[in-house]
Amino acid sequence: MADTSGSAVRTRALALSGLLLGMGALHFVAPKPFDTLIPPQLPGKPRTYTHVSGAAELTAGALLAVPRTRGLGARLAALIFIGVFPGNLYMAADWWRSDKPTPLKVGALLRLPLQVPMVITARKVYRGAR
Repeated sequence: MADTSGSAVRTRALALSGLLLGMGALHFVAPKPFDTLIPPQLPGKPRTYTHVSGAAELTAGALLAVPRTRGLGARLAALIFIGVFPGNLYMAADWWRSDKPTPLKVGALLRLPLQVPMVITARKVYRGAR
C-alpha cells in the first residue's frame, strides 16, 4: 500500500513543486534547448510550445506548493509528465542519429523511463491530497 501519510505527501508534493518550478522557469530563461525537443511535425513555432509547457509547469508547481490546491497540481503534473513524453522520445531518437557523444545519447535513452516514477509520484500526491 502506498504511503499517503501527510508528511510523505507533503514531501513528495514539495519535491515535485520544486522540480516543476525550476524547469518551468528554465523554459523562459533558457528556452533554446526546449525548442529542440519539439517534434517538427507539430504545427506552429517550437517556442510557443516551449512557453506553453513552461507556463503549465510553473502553474503545476505553484499549485503543488499549496495544500489546498495540491490535488489539482498533482493531476496537472501527471498530465504534463505524460504530455512531454513524445518530446523526450523525439529527443532520444534525434540524439541517437546525431554525432553527439555516446554518453549523451545513452543519457537521452535512460531519461525516458524516468517519466514513469514521476507520474506515479504525482498520482500518490493526488491520492494523499484528497
